[in-house]
Amino acid sequence: MGVVFEVKVKVNDTQDSWCLELKDCVDERVEICSNLEELEEQIEEFGKDYGGHVDEVRWLKDDAVPPFMMDDLRVKMAEHRAKLEEDMGTNLTPVAEKKEE
Repeated sequence: MGVVFEVKVKVNDTQDSWCLELKDCVDERVEICSNLEELEEQIEEFGKDYGGHVDEVRWLKDDAVPPFMMDDLRVKMAEHRAKLEEDMGTNLTPVAEKKEE
């Protein structure tokens, strides 16, 4: 079995925003993260137990999460990705090039 983590988008305890529940599917550890930076740190921390090798990160959404919270998370993820790409000086996802006619 490979190293698989699950990230579940949930409504936080105060019901006013989202939070991210990170689960290590190998040993069933669970951590709650209130933002993407915490999630990134916790994935790295969990990953240390596997030599930094993670086979898959599955994303799930709790049914109680309303669309506006998902929209907020998508915006935050896009901002985080843009910052990573800027820091790395490269695109994380290859961009298709226009074909010559």
